[in-house]
Amino acid sequence: MAALLEINNLVKKYNGVAAVNGTSFSVEKGVCFGLLGPNGAGKTTTIEVIEGVLRPTSGDILYKGQPRTAAFKDEIGIQFQTTSLLSFLTVRETLETFQNLYRKTAAIDKLVSLCHLGEFQHQHNDKISGGQRQRFLLAMALINQPELLFLDEPSTGLDPQARRNLWDLIHQIKQEGRTIILTTHYMEEAQFLCDEIAIMDYGKIIARGTPQGLIKQHSPEMTVILPADNIDHTLDDLRLPYQRVNHTVEIQTSDVNACVDHLMSLKVDLSNLTVRSPNLETVFLNLTGRQLRE
Repeated sequence: MAALLEINNLVKKYNGVAAVNGTSFSVEKGVCFGLLGPNGAGKTTTIEVIEGVLRPTSGDILYKGQPRTAAFKDEIGIQFQTTSLLSFLTVRETLETFQNLYRKTAAIDKLVSLCHLGEFQHQHNDKISGGQRQRFLLAMALINQPELLFLDEPSTGLDPQARRNLWDLIHQIKQEGRTIILTTHYMEEAQFLCDEIAIMDYGKIIARGTPQGLIKQHSPEMTVILPADNIDHTLDDLRLPYQRVNHTVEIQTSDVNACVDHLMSLKVDLSNLTVRSPNLETVFLNLTGRQLRE
């Protein structure tokens, strides 16, 4: 499948410091591509350069195999992290206003139905909830029927129910054949939505692949978890890598069956034993570290 978007050696510097430092990747048509990284990794700057909000210091950005033209802006939709809205307009009036900015547009009623805006479409913009606002902003990003949709941390601040609702909506949009570039700090979100993921740190991409491929490559071990009271008396004989976490002991293993057999040979009480599979959050922490980023 041909790439819809190609990024080659992208650099963006501020006062000589590279926020984006030679980043390259491609995004195929019809996929959800996740760009992940700690705070300050350069992912939002990368997205804003691609969108045309910022000028690159150097590098090439190709859309459909060609340098971006004026048509590029007509064929993309953007949901920014923060968007200021006119409080004296209703949700529907705002959609109608944005609709007038484009030649090719989606029907308002279709967007209202798709994004579940019907119950509050006639309310003013400052009178809707956080979950309603995010669905509304997504509808705004879809107003021009974009081929390429940028979602920059779309579920930040949402409760679990509203977040899951938004995930289902994004999945439905992808099923329509649109290409999505997503940034998020929620690893579960990325694992659920993304076909491919690139992890950035210090302005560079340090890993890239499918969610399961990244997990298999960078975090293959399972974690066997037992109450500390069950195993404290045998820790000296355990001969397996482990760590204490609160009132539990977590044992790292690539072979759960062999680990359990070993615990049974030591006559460890296996009551309340749990097994945690590796996930994208484990990969993220293994690659970027656990140090707090400001």
